[in-house]
Amino acid sequence: MQRKSFLRSVLTAAALAAAGACLAQPYPSKPVRVIIPFPPGGTLDTVGRQLAQKLGEQTGQSFIVENRPGGNGTIGAEAVARSPADGYTLLFNASTFVTAPMTMKSVPYAVTRDFTPVALVGKAPLSVAINKNLPITDIKSLIAYGQAHAGKMTFAVGSIGSAGHLSTELLKRAGKMDFLIVPYKGTAPAFQDLVGGQIDGFIDPILGSLQYHKAGMLRVVAVTSAARAPSLPDVPTVGETIPGYEFYSWYGLWGPAKLPAEVTARLNAEVNKALATDIKDKLRELGLLLTPGSVEDFTKFQASDMERSQKIITEGNIRVE
Repeated sequence: MQRKSFLRSVLTAAALAAAGACLAQPYPSKPVRVIIPFPPGGTLDTVGRQLAQKLGEQTGQSFIVENRPGGNGTIGAEAVARSPADGYTLLFNASTFVTAPMTMKSVPYAVTRDFTPVALVGKAPLSVAINKNLPITDIKSLIAYGQAHAGKMTFAVGSIGSAGHLSTELLKRAGKMDFLIVPYKGTAPAFQDLVGGQIDGFIDPILGSLQYHKAGMLRVVAVTSAARAPSLPDVPTVGETIPGYEFYSWYGLWGPAKLPAEVTARLNAEVNKALATDIKDKLRELGLLLTPGSVEDFTKFQASDMERSQKIITEGNIRVE
């Protein structure tokens, strides 16, 4: 009996020591999943993969991107919300993440309750793209045309409640225009119809319209950032015609709720470090304005953006049918 008791004590001590060693291992000590809740190939996916690769290089652990599309981004987000709060399952998403619950009847999570903000990666100015056959060359002529064709002009939106959608609503009100909003399942078919003349206008991140604009297949008449975009230096801002108008899509990294403070801080530091490396040039080529900052900066930014977005959505009665 004494021998069995002794062996049991030894095994228990060994198990506790092993557990303690595991707990003492610095984060990350194994591969990290980064869930992107939209299909591969878009701007979000491109940015997320470049960031994940750099984080892997910096930490010595793999940051593996997993695309989980569906439900306007809610399926992938829910998977992260239900994951252990240990830093090994993260969410990389765009600003649609915080607006989707405002436009849908039910969502299986709450942004502020079920997620931990980690880092704001960048803001993406949007482009106001117009079918090249229309007599519209700037915001002033867009407003004139829109008012003259009240109820007939059409603008695409890539997804309900997206930054492009909210920006379109703001422009519509600011210019006192009455045009039709046409929802699409993604940006690619929207651009195809804009180029083909089935749609009159489309507001979306600059990267999507840039190739078409340079090829003369559509006309970018303005950008939504406060200053002119480096990739389109000759294109004015909307604010040059409508003072105070400014809007962006933005990209961030989140973990599940109650993510340990030390893990959150480590991830935030690694993202900021990544944004200062050669990745910054690649992301700027995608039209991003990089936004390194603290966890507190991101938390405050998210709260402010949610408040502004909720106002636009409520006033415009924007809902996913």
